[in-house]
Amino acid sequence: MAIESGSWWTAPTESESGRLIMVTGRKDIDNFRSNERFKIRIEVTWKYEGDENGMPDTATSQLMEEAQNALQNEFHKDPVAVLTGIFTGDDQRDWIFYATSTHIFGKKINKALADFPQLPISIYAENDPEWQEYDEMSEAEIQ
Repeated sequence: MAIESGSWWTAPTESESGRLIMVTGRKDIDNFRSNERFKIRIEVTWKYEGDENGMPDTATSQLMEEAQNALQNEFHKDPVAVLTGIFTGDDQRDWIFYATSTHIFGKKINKALADFPQLPISIYAENDPEWQEYDEMSEAEIQ
């Protein structure tokens, strides 16, 4: 389940160190945002050895795409989390989800990635019931 065109946007921005970050944001989130159960923002971070511009090499990029598809498929079957943003650059990729439960999210991510080798990911969660981080990310969209 690749990202459908039309429901996502992509725009360049800069990291704090001045390096390129490609931001991809989801547009069709109203059903999730209006559901008060989706109040937990979860960041899945994959650090990698980037090229001189901080971007992943082809093999790493392909593995990230496969992992992302596995995650999207799992959450499409059981929508307890929604992928809302992807940040790539400055030697890391961040997938941003809004979820109903960190416990269930953990089970689902383990299930989705079970067939992969151990991936260099870390997970951070915080309450964001007003979707403030989503709003900040959306400011990067080029109109």
